[in-house]
Amino acid sequence: VQITCKLNNPNTIAIYDYGRTPEGVFYYAMEYLDGIDLQVLVEKYGPQPEGRVIRILKAMCGSLYEAHSLGLVHRDIKPANVMLNRRGGEPDVVKVLDFGLVRALDDAKQSRQSGGLTGTPLYMSPEAIQTPDLVDACSDIYAVGAIGYFLITGQPVFTATSLVDLCQQHVTALPDAPSQRLGKPVSPELEAALLGCLEKTRAKRPQTACDLANLLGRAVTA
Repeated sequence: VQITCKLNNPNTIAIYDYGRTPEGVFYYAMEYLDGIDLQVLVEKYGPQPEGRVIRILKAMCGSLYEAHSLGLVHRDIKPANVMLNRRGGEPDVVKVLDFGLVRALDDAKQSRQSGGLTGTPLYMSPEAIQTPDLVDACSDIYAVGAIGYFLITGQPVFTATSLVDLCQQHVTALPDAPSQRLGKPVSPELEAALLGCLEKTRAKRPQTACDLANLLGRAVTA
């Protein structure tokens, strides 16, 4: 909560207060969100239009760019942690939630000591699976690409019958192109941006959330 309080981007959920009750119970007060998360959005309404997907992803990039600039990694970017809300008559106001797994980039010792995966396997980068103590901003960018893939196709990048198989696919399998999975054309720029985020090697992905936002801004939608 202390870390999240440092974040001021309008696409990051706001924390107003926190503390402990006289009984020692921890509490925090955050802004009330009256909307729908991206997981429910796709489950109810299916694949989303390209223009909407691009707007959502660019807003997410704004939130993450501020966090990354402060040396923080979210580590659990997934559809259920991103909400669409209406604010002042404006639809689709994006809010990135649940920075509960956020970590400082130089705080690797604690992660090594925990000895386990941190995040949601459907949206975890290869390095988050193989070397969770070495995750950085590019791991969040991988997850943003996986969310974009989910929004545009209505399906996760990889599916499997076991956690081991799912993790193995993230580490070694090449994703189908979104247009192939969807069965109809997708803007080449958008498709390239999403697949670029899903590169196995961090150096091949967009290196910052700002870089990704610029790539998304070049996408031409129908």
